[in-house]
Amino acid sequence: MAKQRSVWLTLTLALALTATGCSSTKKDEVPDEPPEVLYQDAQARLQAGNFIRAAELLEAMDSRYPFGAYSNQVQLDLIYAYYKQDDTARALANIDRFIRLNPNHPSVDYAQYMRGLTNMATDHNFFQELLNVDRADRDPAYARQAFADFRQLLRQYPDSVYAADARARMVALKNRLAKYDLAVARFYMKRGAWLAAANRAKFVVQSYPDTDTLQPALQIMAEAYSTLGLTNMANNAKAVLKANFPAG
Repeated sequence: MAKQRSVWLTLTLALALTATGCSSTKKDEVPDEPPEVLYQDAQARLQAGNFIRAAELLEAMDSRYPFGAYSNQVQLDLIYAYYKQDDTARALANIDRFIRLNPNHPSVDYAQYMRGLTNMATDHNFFQELLNVDRADRDPAYARQAFADFRQLLRQYPDSVYAADARARMVALKNRLAKYDLAVARFYMKRGAWLAAANRAKFVVQSYPDTDTLQPALQIMAEAYSTLGLTNMANNAKAVLKANFPAG
């Protein structure tokens, strides 16, 4: 057993050293060119969709010329390159750094917009889309943060060129959050936790009245209150349900 553990340790160390060596080699591959040449190369890579190489070039520029004429734009392009690689951690780190160091820069609205996009992309599940599986019950932490990011953008920069798209994305995120809370209410119902189900459904009704979750949430409230013997509250829920969905 000890021998097997030793073999695994050796392999792990070898892989780590290999990865470190590859990383070092990649950085060394960035030529010692003037910043304008490196930037043109990085832009060409971005346009071609080669985001990994673009990021390598931009990282080199960011390290070699941190106060150069291209420094702010390099940081913004790095944010985009990381976003396109689904490198959430580095994208968010660079977004926060840019906003912190350049609070009055004319592209701060873009950085804030990219923050929302990055968190929204993190919430996205590739396999869910691939298999067309509805997983509304998965943790919506990143969706909530993305909603907050877009809301902050609209508050600070209501006339931004990104405002319209941010509003549209907030609608999609609101539906995502509403479906999650509805899924939680249904989970409580299955467990016989009627009061918890009613409370979560009530939260859906109050927080997301303009989504498709309104009708099923009212139905849960009516059933849960009836089961709990809360006749008046059940009748109120049924009345609201009938007023909003007479055909249902």
